[in-house]
Amino acid sequence: MTMFDLTPLYRSTVGFDRLARMLDEAASVEAPGYPPYNIERVSEDEYRITMAVAGFAAADVNVEVKGNALTVSGRKAEKTETKGEYLHQGIASRAFERRFQLADHMQVLGASIENGLLHISLKREVPEALKPRTITVKSAQPAQVLEARQAA
Repeated sequence: MTMFDLTPLYRSTVGFDRLARMLDEAASVEAPGYPPYNIERVSEDEYRITMAVAGFAAADVNVEVKGNALTVSGRKAEKTETKGEYLHQGIASRAFERRFQLADHMQVLGASIENGLLHISLKREVPEALKPRTITVKSAQPAQVLEARQAA
C-alpha cells in the first residue's frame, strides 16, 4: 500500500486539518464490502446513494445525519419461528453500519426502500450568501469626472 506524507501541506495551509485527517483515515482503513452501494449523480446538485439491503424492512434500517456524517445502519428484528429449515442461506441478514462523509451544504432529502434497495436522496443547497455573485461595474459620468478633477 502506498502511503502519502502530508507533512509539507501542513506547513503551508491553514484550516485544512479536517481534510488531512479524512485523507489519513481513508488511507489507513479498508472500506467494508457489505452492503454494496452505488453513488449516483442525478443532476448538477442532486445525488442518490443506493444500497442493496435485501431482506431488510424499512423498520430495520436507520439513516442518521450528524454534522457532515451520514450513517446508515441496519439490524434485523429477532427471528420468528419458521416452518422449515434453511439448506442454504445466501441472503445476508447480518447487522451493518456504513458511514459517508458529506460535503458542506449537502442535505439529505429522504430515504426509501424499494425491491430490496435503499435509496437515499441528497441535494447540495448552497446558501445565497455563499453563492458567487456578479458586481456590475459602472462607468463614471463625464460630469462626475470633471467635478472630481476640480475638487483636487
